[in-house]
Amino acid sequence: MQLQQLRYFVAVAETRHFTRAAERVHVSQPSLSQQIRALEQELGADLFGRARGNIALTDAGEALLPLARRILADTETARREVQELAQLRRGRVRLGATPSLCTGLLPRVLRTFHDRHPGIELIIEESGSHDLVRELARGALDLALVVLPLPSPSPALTTVELLREDLVVISSPDSPAPPSPLRVADLAGEPLVMFRHGYDLRELTVAACRAEGFEPTFTVAGGEMDAVLGFVRAGLGVAVVPAMVAQGAGRGLRTTPLAPPGLHRTIALAHRSDVAPPRAARELQRVLLATGRSSPAGV
Repeated sequence: MQLQQLRYFVAVAETRHFTRAAERVHVSQPSLSQQIRALEQELGADLFGRARGNIALTDAGEALLPLARRILADTETARREVQELAQLRRGRVRLGATPSLCTGLLPRVLRTFHDRHPGIELIIEESGSHDLVRELARGALDLALVVLPLPSPSPALTTVELLREDLVVISSPDSPAPPSPLRVADLAGEPLVMFRHGYDLRELTVAACRAEGFEPTFTVAGGEMDAVLGFVRAGLGVAVVPAMVAQGAGRGLRTTPLAPPGLHRTIALAHRSDVAPPRAARELQRVLLATGRSSPAGV
């Protein structure tokens, strides 16, 4: 008894027609009929009654049908399990993340994942949450780290909250020390180094300043994360950045906390709701969730 014969048998049983069954399994009708006859000879019983062109299951066929379906389902499960294990040796994961997370959270997460699965290729897309949501929706990414709330909520995406992160103010040690903790209102008239349009941090900072009744003053605007850190080190102004970025920025920066209630952002892990991520992506998802939820309080 061969799996191919069982597939042909199930196709005939479901279509009750040899020609349509052959079309379903992509073989010629004579080949399918020959394999069905060989299966019947192997089992020693007719599986179909063929009276006057009507195809009906015999008692033997009725008994075989649920068993054949179960065997084929178990075979497909085995195939998927083996393929998924193989994916952990030589698969790939396409992960999107905001630039600040690429600087703060991702390096240690990706190191942990790479140590466990060195054969997995990691493809990182660095962009703002709005662009990442669009890339997820069109299937260009497996997972994405985004800032909540989403710029355009989509029922096609599933999000899982990862961490709530404090924002802090960074400045050059050579500049006058700001009050600590610093109020958002203290940033009125303070020269700010600002991110480019599309950064979630830009929108959050500008909104916080306007909520305090003033428009922020930019000395330099339009930079990426590394550029903003460099401009602040050079004494061109202060910037509002995630605490993890400030902690990992090294020497040459002063970090000042914001007075309660402060500024925060919520990071979530997102994927498409209608498509299950591949096995390698699910493994990275597990590492991300474990790392994010074990991060220090307030980060």
